Amino acid sequence: MPNTNTLVKICGLTSEEQALKVAKLGANAIGIISVQESPRYISAELKKKIFKTVESLYPKIERVSVLQNCPIDLINKNFLGNPSETIIQLHGDEDIDYCKKIREKIPNIGIWKAFRIKTEKDLDKIKPFEDFVDAILLDSWNQETYGGSGKKIKSIYLKNLQFSKPWWLAGGISIKWIDEILNEIKPDGIDISSSIEISPGIKDLNKAEELFKFLKKN
Repeated sequence: MPNTNTLVKICGLTSEEQALKVAKLGANAIGIISVQESPRYISAELKKKIFKTVESLYPKIERVSVLQNCPIDLINKNFLGNPSETIIQLHGDEDIDYCKKIREKIPNIGIWKAFRIKTEKDLDKIKPFEDFVDAILLDSWNQETYGGSGKKIKSIYLKNLQFSKPWWLAGGISIKWIDEILNEIKPDGIDISSSIEISPGIKDLNKAEELFKFLKKN
Protein backbone atom coordinates (compact mmCIF):
# COMPACT_ATOMS: atom_id res chain seq x y z
CA MET A 1 0.00 0.00 0.00
CA PRO A 2 1.16 3.57 -0.57
CA ASN A 3 3.01 5.08 2.40
CA THR A 4 1.30 8.39 1.82
CA ASN A 5 -1.86 9.04 3.82
CA THR A 6 -3.62 10.01 0.59
CA LEU A 7 -6.04 7.30 -0.49
CA VAL A 8 -6.10 6.10 -4.10
CA LYS A 9 -9.12 5.13 -6.19
CA ILE A 10 -8.77 3.70 -9.68
CA CYS A 11 -11.98 4.30 -11.59
CA GLY A 12 -13.49 3.14 -14.86
CA LEU A 13 -12.35 -0.49 -14.61
CA THR A 14 -13.98 -2.89 -17.05
CA SER A 15 -12.35 -6.28 -16.45
CA GLU A 16 -11.84 -8.66 -13.56
CA GLU A 17 -8.17 -9.14 -14.43
CA GLN A 18 -7.38 -5.43 -14.34
CA ALA A 19 -9.38 -4.87 -11.18
CA LEU A 20 -7.37 -7.56 -9.37
CA LYS A 21 -4.05 -6.18 -10.63
CA VAL A 22 -4.95 -2.67 -9.51
CA ALA A 23 -6.02 -4.03 -6.13
CA LYS A 24 -2.70 -5.86 -5.79
CA LEU A 25 -0.81 -2.63 -6.55
CA GLY A 26 -2.43 -1.05 -3.49
CA ALA A 27 -5.61 0.77 -4.51
CA ASN A 28 -7.87 1.74 -1.61
CA ALA A 29 -10.93 1.85 -3.85
CA ILE A 30 -11.94 0.70 -7.30
CA GLY A 31 -14.73 2.22 -9.35
CA ILE A 32 -17.00 0.84 -12.04
CA ILE A 33 -19.14 3.05 -14.26
CA SER A 34 -22.85 2.20 -14.31
CA VAL A 35 -23.76 5.04 -16.70
CA GLN A 36 -24.75 3.66 -20.09
CA GLU A 37 -23.63 6.77 -21.99
CA SER A 38 -20.07 6.35 -20.75
CA PRO A 39 -17.43 4.60 -22.90
CA ARG A 40 -16.36 2.86 -19.67
CA TYR A 41 -19.82 1.42 -18.94
CA ILE A 42 -20.17 -2.27 -18.19
CA SER A 43 -23.28 -4.31 -17.43
CA ALA A 44 -24.63 -4.82 -13.92
CA GLU A 45 -23.87 -8.55 -14.23
CA LEU A 46 -20.21 -8.02 -15.08
CA LYS A 47 -19.90 -5.34 -12.41
CA LYS A 48 -21.22 -7.73 -9.77
CA LYS A 49 -18.83 -10.46 -10.92
CA ILE A 50 -15.82 -8.12 -10.70
CA PHE A 51 -16.82 -6.72 -7.32
CA LYS A 52 -17.52 -10.12 -5.80
CA THR A 53 -14.13 -11.42 -6.92
CA VAL A 54 -12.35 -8.36 -5.54
CA GLU A 55 -14.31 -8.66 -2.29
CA SER A 56 -13.22 -12.28 -1.83
CA LEU A 57 -9.52 -11.49 -2.29
CA TYR A 58 -9.26 -7.87 -1.12
CA PRO A 59 -12.18 -7.36 1.28
CA LYS A 60 -10.95 -4.01 2.63
CA ILE A 61 -11.04 -2.23 -0.74
CA GLU A 62 -14.02 0.05 -1.29
CA ARG A 63 -16.08 -1.05 -4.29
CA VAL A 64 -17.61 2.03 -5.86
CA SER A 65 -20.52 2.02 -8.30
CA VAL A 66 -20.67 5.30 -10.24
CA LEU A 67 -24.20 6.47 -11.08
CA GLN A 68 -25.55 9.56 -12.79
CA ASN A 69 -29.09 10.91 -12.35
CA CYS A 70 -30.43 7.38 -11.86
CA PRO A 71 -34.05 6.96 -10.64
CA ILE A 72 -33.98 6.14 -6.94
CA ASP A 73 -36.52 3.34 -7.31
CA LEU A 74 -34.24 1.64 -9.82
CA ILE A 75 -31.25 1.91 -7.47
CA ASN A 76 -33.32 0.54 -4.60
CA LYS A 77 -34.48 -2.38 -6.75
CA ASN A 78 -30.91 -3.23 -7.71
CA PHE A 79 -29.80 -3.15 -4.09
CA LEU A 80 -32.38 -5.57 -2.76
CA GLY A 81 -30.61 -8.65 -1.48
CA ASN A 82 -26.84 -8.50 -1.28
CA PRO A 83 -25.24 -5.58 -3.14
CA SER A 84 -21.74 -6.14 -4.45
CA GLU A 85 -20.65 -2.51 -3.97
CA THR A 86 -19.85 -0.71 -0.74
CA ILE A 87 -20.23 2.83 -2.12
CA ILE A 88 -22.62 4.62 -4.46
CA GLN A 89 -20.91 7.57 -6.15
CA LEU A 90 -23.44 10.10 -7.43
CA HIS A 91 -21.84 11.78 -10.42
CA GLY A 92 -24.75 13.74 -11.86
CA ASP A 93 -27.05 16.58 -10.85
CA GLU A 94 -28.46 14.87 -7.77
CA ASP A 95 -29.75 17.29 -5.12
CA ILE A 96 -29.81 17.05 -1.32
CA ASP A 97 -33.29 15.52 -1.28
CA TYR A 98 -32.04 12.77 -3.58
CA CYS A 99 -29.12 12.04 -1.22
CA LYS A 100 -31.50 11.91 1.75
CA LYS A 101 -33.76 9.40 0.00
CA ILE A 102 -30.84 7.16 -0.94
CA ARG A 103 -29.72 7.20 2.70
CA GLU A 104 -33.23 6.30 3.91
CA LYS A 105 -33.79 3.50 1.41
CA ILE A 106 -30.28 1.99 1.46
CA PRO A 107 -28.84 2.87 4.89
CA ASN A 108 -25.98 0.35 4.79
CA ILE A 109 -24.25 1.79 1.72
CA GLY A 110 -21.81 4.68 1.63
CA ILE A 111 -22.69 7.75 -0.45
CA TRP A 112 -20.10 9.84 -2.27
CA LYS A 113 -21.24 12.94 -4.15
CA ALA A 114 -19.26 14.34 -7.06
CA PHE A 115 -19.23 18.05 -7.90
CA ARG A 116 -17.93 19.45 -11.18
CA ILE A 117 -15.89 22.57 -10.57
CA LYS A 118 -15.84 25.22 -13.30
CA THR A 119 -15.37 28.33 -11.15
CA GLU A 120 -14.54 28.98 -7.50
CA LYS A 121 -18.22 29.73 -6.84
CA ASP A 122 -19.08 26.10 -7.57
CA LEU A 123 -17.34 25.18 -4.32
CA ASP A 124 -19.94 27.16 -2.36
CA LYS A 125 -22.65 24.70 -3.42
CA ILE A 126 -21.02 21.81 -1.59
CA LYS A 127 -21.41 22.79 2.06
CA PRO A 128 -25.15 21.99 2.36
CA PHE A 129 -24.51 18.41 1.17
CA GLU A 130 -21.99 17.57 3.88
CA ASP A 131 -24.53 16.26 6.39
CA PHE A 132 -26.02 13.84 3.86
CA VAL A 133 -23.00 12.18 2.23
CA ASP A 134 -19.96 10.23 3.42
CA ALA A 135 -17.43 11.80 1.08
CA ILE A 136 -17.10 14.57 -1.49
CA LEU A 137 -15.46 14.21 -4.88
CA LEU A 138 -14.30 17.22 -6.87
CA ASP A 139 -14.06 16.74 -10.63
CA SER A 140 -13.37 19.13 -13.48
CA TRP A 141 -16.24 20.68 -15.43
CA ASN A 142 -16.59 19.59 -19.04
CA GLN A 143 -19.40 20.42 -21.44
CA GLU A 144 -19.30 17.05 -23.19
CA THR A 145 -19.11 14.69 -20.24
CA TYR A 146 -19.81 14.41 -16.51
CA GLY A 147 -16.48 12.70 -15.81
CA GLY A 148 -13.45 10.91 -17.20
CA SER A 149 -12.43 13.82 -19.43
CA GLY A 150 -8.86 13.99 -18.14
CA LYS A 151 -9.16 17.74 -17.58
CA LYS A 152 -7.77 19.31 -14.40
CA ILE A 153 -9.49 21.67 -12.01
CA LYS A 154 -7.54 24.91 -11.70
CA SER A 155 -5.19 24.47 -8.74
CA ILE A 156 -5.95 27.94 -7.42
CA TYR A 157 -9.49 26.77 -6.54
CA LEU A 158 -8.17 23.83 -4.51
CA LYS A 159 -5.84 25.38 -1.98
CA ASN A 160 -6.86 25.38 1.70
CA LEU A 161 -10.12 23.54 1.11
CA GLN A 162 -11.81 22.25 4.23
CA PHE A 163 -14.85 20.00 4.44
CA SER A 164 -16.42 18.17 7.35
CA LYS A 165 -16.28 14.94 5.30
CA PRO A 166 -13.34 13.33 3.47
CA TRP A 167 -12.82 14.67 -0.03
CA TRP A 168 -11.38 13.16 -3.18
CA LEU A 169 -9.79 14.96 -6.11
CA ALA A 170 -10.45 13.76 -9.66
CA GLY A 171 -9.76 15.09 -13.13
CA GLY A 172 -6.51 14.67 -15.03
CA ILE A 173 -4.47 13.35 -12.10
CA SER A 174 -1.06 12.17 -13.28
CA ILE A 175 2.46 11.82 -11.88
CA LYS A 176 3.28 15.32 -13.15
CA TRP A 177 0.65 16.78 -10.84
CA ILE A 178 1.10 14.48 -7.83
CA ASP A 179 3.73 16.55 -6.00
CA GLU A 180 1.51 19.61 -5.94
CA ILE A 181 -1.52 17.54 -4.98
CA LEU A 182 0.19 15.85 -2.03
CA ASN A 183 2.13 18.85 -0.74
CA GLU A 184 -0.16 21.80 -1.42
CA ILE A 185 -3.72 20.67 -2.19
CA LYS A 186 -3.76 17.74 0.27
CA PRO A 187 -7.03 15.93 -0.52
CA ASP A 188 -7.95 12.85 1.47
CA GLY A 189 -7.93 10.81 -1.72
CA ILE A 190 -7.17 10.94 -5.43
CA ASP A 191 -9.40 9.42 -8.10
CA ILE A 192 -7.54 8.32 -11.23
CA SER A 193 -8.91 7.07 -14.54
CA SER A 194 -8.02 8.46 -17.96
CA SER A 195 -4.41 9.40 -17.18
CA ILE A 196 -3.46 5.71 -16.87
CA GLU A 197 -5.50 4.40 -19.80
CA ILE A 198 -4.62 2.90 -23.16
CA SER A 199 -8.22 3.49 -24.22
CA PRO A 200 -11.43 4.17 -22.25
CA GLY A 201 -11.81 1.41 -19.69
CA ILE A 202 -8.50 -0.30 -20.52
CA LYS A 203 -5.81 0.63 -18.03
CA ASP A 204 -2.10 0.81 -18.80
CA LEU A 205 -0.91 -1.29 -15.87
CA ASN A 206 2.68 -0.13 -16.33
CA LYS A 207 1.52 3.47 -15.80
CA ALA A 208 -0.55 2.36 -12.83
CA GLU A 209 2.43 0.60 -11.27
CA GLU A 210 4.64 3.64 -11.91
CA LEU A 211 2.08 5.83 -10.16
CA PHE A 212 1.92 3.63 -7.07
CA LYS A 213 5.72 3.43 -6.89
CA PHE A 214 5.84 7.22 -7.05
CA LEU A 215 3.29 7.52 -4.25
CA LYS A 216 5.27 5.17 -2.01
CA LYS A 217 8.24 7.54 -2.21
CA ASN A 218 6.19 10.49 -0.94
